[in-house]
Amino acid sequence: MTRVRSHKTNFTTGEISRLLLGRGDLRAYDNGALTLRNLLIHPTGGITRRPGMAFSAAARGAGRLVAFEFSIDQTYLLAFSEYRIDVHHDDAVVATVDSPWTAAQLGQITWTQSGDTLLVCHPDVAPRKLKRTGETAWSLEEWQFLVEGEAIRHPWYRFAPVGVTLTPSATTGTVTLTASAAVFQAGHAGVRLRVAGRQVTVTDVLSATQVKAVVAETLLGTTAAAVWDEQAFSALRGYPVSAAFHQDRLVIGGSRELPNRLWLSRSADIWNFDLGTGLDDEAIEFGILSDQINAIRAVFSGRHLQVFTSGAEWMVTGEPLTPATIQLNRQTRIGSPTDRSVAPRDVDGATLFVSRNGREIREFLYADTEEAYQATDLALLARHLVVRPIDQDYDQVRRLMLVVMADGGLGALRLFRAEEVTAWTLIDTTGTIHSVAVVGDDVYLLVQRPEGFSTRWNIERLDDALHLDAGLYGESATAAAAWSGLDHLEGQSVAVVADGVLRLNATVSGGTITLDPPAKVVEAGLPFTHVVEPLPPNPLAAGGGRGPAHRLVQVVFQLEDTAALRADVGAGLTDFPLRRLGAGTLGDGPPPRVSGDARLRSLGWARDRTKPLWRIEQDAPLPFTLLSVTMELKVND
Repeated sequence: MTRVRSHKTNFTTGEISRLLLGRGDLRAYDNGALTLRNLLIHPTGGITRRPGMAFSAAARGAGRLVAFEFSIDQTYLLAFSEYRIDVHHDDAVVATVDSPWTAAQLGQITWTQSGDTLLVCHPDVAPRKLKRTGETAWSLEEWQFLVEGEAIRHPWYRFAPVGVTLTPSATTGTVTLTASAAVFQAGHAGVRLRVAGRQVTVTDVLSATQVKAVVAETLLGTTAAAVWDEQAFSALRGYPVSAAFHQDRLVIGGSRELPNRLWLSRSADIWNFDLGTGLDDEAIEFGILSDQINAIRAVFSGRHLQVFTSGAEWMVTGEPLTPATIQLNRQTRIGSPTDRSVAPRDVDGATLFVSRNGREIREFLYADTEEAYQATDLALLARHLVVRPIDQDYDQVRRLMLVVMADGGLGALRLFRAEEVTAWTLIDTTGTIHSVAVVGDDVYLLVQRPEGFSTRWNIERLDDALHLDAGLYGESATAAAAWSGLDHLEGQSVAVVADGVLRLNATVSGGTITLDPPAKVVEAGLPFTHVVEPLPPNPLAAGGGRGPAHRLVQVVFQLEDTAALRADVGAGLTDFPLRRLGAGTLGDGPPPRVSGDARLRSLGWARDRTKPLWRIEQDAPLPFTLLSVTMELKVND
């Protein structure tokens, strides 16, 4: 019989899939865990209970959360819902703007910001710009391209087949345009055409070959014109899919009927898309042509202009970008989702994007040695946690990539490239999470709470001072029995921590809970449970692969600033009395926060080598941090 001592120094690989249980040869096996729920991983290796979710405001329903940063101290949260945009500042709604998007369309919107203006795109809705003119003054209007005289400088495209001509009946006023083939549809009414470079606006569609139009620029003649086109974006042809600002140009990526086309405005003139004669500062237009479908899903301004399509990722180069120097090169063949827009995010110079198969988070990073981009799969070891991502954002303060999954969970990826830390954990809550936005130093979540809550949809904010969800934190100069503001939890039984002591659950009535005895500092909300399960003993470690049975003799948890520990080391979940490790007793005061080793002894032999030797599971809303674990085992030879 062999006695084996195993020391787990860190959790820097995060939660990993059970498919790796046979890979004891990987470093990830020693630094990973089987389950890490509602925990965050420190870059130094330890794990801590995640922040709670503070109730910020009631939401109208399903939608998207978007960050708007006007300046360092003027940041806003935009809550998009069906036909509405609510502007939030400091947990209060400061403005509401009517919008054209249905709830079903919000999943496909994309956006980009410049200064006081947010540009919003959807392939079936005319693009809008949301403009801030004051703290409570916001407006939403359609894009207005540059107008020079009677000409509009928006993008153009010839949708009609080559060889089809257009013959005007006159050169000014209201004219009839006759096509040599059936090319007109009812939707052409209101669309601008360009005949031999001169613009007209269609007023009536007479037939598939004839339309009436008002001449904006005097036509060159009444002979058949072989050169003619129409505005690229319209209700008939669809609208832009995505947009970005790059090198002082507005970049438009794709539209409903031109999914693989890119348009770049004139330099320093973002609403002017006149191609002109190809001078350096003039607009640029081209299509992405290759051996596979390349419907543009996002354009992103990084080290280069990056184009994410349904089938591949592309790099657009040119220093600076001009009609003569621009180059387009395919980099990788991963592809992005087509059923929903998930904005790529910059993380320390790399662009993180969701793969088309919905099971990967890829890191699009330029490699100087190869002078090309690579797309590393960051979810390779935790594939089970990535379930069709529907939203994502990066929390710079906590250095967390937060990924909202289709099943309502929230993946938290801790990423330190230089230190080779790529670690996933999963955040869950009572209900489902639908959107995330990082506004300044704050993380906001759109949460749907279960039936029975007075407010089903909440906007909640990660709060390090809270240990509960949908929660509120309050202080009073004198001890108070009644605490209000909990209308969003009406009728619910909520967990309560009063003056640092965990109380019995209280029921919310009239938005208020009553405490006996009264308290000065209270937090109340919905509890959540954090879970830690290690991987089974490494079969390749010394003594780990011998014998049909093994026994955990004792486990030592190295804790830091921890107020509660509930663990199972073979006899079921048991609360460990941490007062033994620090000063103070339970009494009527708050439990002491202790730092030190907690030793738990175990009895009984186990034969299943695929199960963890211990488990920590705790719903008490109290601080918890685990730095390392030492296990002593006996192995049957």
